[in-house]
Amino acid sequence: MDPVYLFKVAARQADWLSVRQSTVSGNISNVNTPGYKARDVLPFEEVMDKTRLTLAATNARHISVDEAGARTTKVGKGDSWEIVHSGNSVSVEQEMLKASEINRDYSLNTNIVRSFHRMYLMSVKGS
Repeated sequence: MDPVYLFKVAARQADWLSVRQSTVSGNISNVNTPGYKARDVLPFEEVMDKTRLTLAATNARHISVDEAGARTTKVGKGDSWEIVHSGNSVSVEQEMLKASEINRDYSLNTNIVRSFHRMYLMSVKGS
């Protein structure tokens, strides 16, 4: 079994969120550009599937998850909500929802890292 590097995974997600935020802001800035097609990045799950992280059990009493219990289904990507006469496929409402998701994911990522950092410090201090 390989160790799972939580802080490395969190850093990778923060990098992915930065790229996605940049992509969404680029979409919003080109909302009036004729013929501009909205862009998005691969979902983070697909990025993580390419890294081949495995679960690690450092104690015999840890819960193990077999691959059958960890299966996921892929959701088809929908088209833009609207395409205007100029051929632009950017929907401001859709991009704002994506921006809200990014903000929520940044907050979750930060809180998880903060919690594990606190647990790490408590284990080093001994209490």
